[in-house]
Order: sequence, then structure tokens, then C-alpha cells
Amino acid sequence: MHSVSFPKPPAERPQELRITVAIGAAVVLQTALALIWAGAATERLAQLERRAGANAAMIERTARLEEQVRFMSATLTRIEEKLDRAVQEKES
Repeated sequence: MHSVSFPKPPAERPQELRITVAIGAAVVLQTALALIWAGAATERLAQLERRAGANAAMIERTARLEEQVRFMSATLTRIEEKLDRAVQEKES
């Protein structure tokens, strides 16, 4: 008679389980790191937005000051012209 041999279950079952657990742990770790990175990126964006808001106020204030300087310059030019006319009238 012939002897029939049945395949034995692989003895590598625990190693396959270790690989599956390692892959699962890697996925969980990558997900956690992605969430941490996303939180840090959100904080950096929030910081930039706060700085941009502060810069917008400074830009507006600078624009107002520039307008005031233009007005004062125009006023000074008018005063100088009046003084020049007054001096010319006295000389004549």
C-alpha cells in the first residue's frame, strides 16, 4: 500500500502573526505621526495668519501716515509760496 502524507500546517504561523502585528503597528504609528504633523502645520498656518493680521494693521497705519505727510508737504509748499510772495512784495 501506498502511504498518503497530508501537508502539515506551516510552523511559521507565529511569524506571520508577528509580521501582521508589525504592519498594523507601522500603520498606527504613521497615522499618529501624520496627525501630529497636521497639527503642527495648522499651528504654523495660524501663526502666519496672526502675523499677517498684525502686518495689515501696520500697513494701514503706514498708509495713513504717508497721506498725512503728503498733506503736510503740500501745506508747507503753500506756506513757502506765500512767504516768497510776501518777501517779493516787500522788496518791490
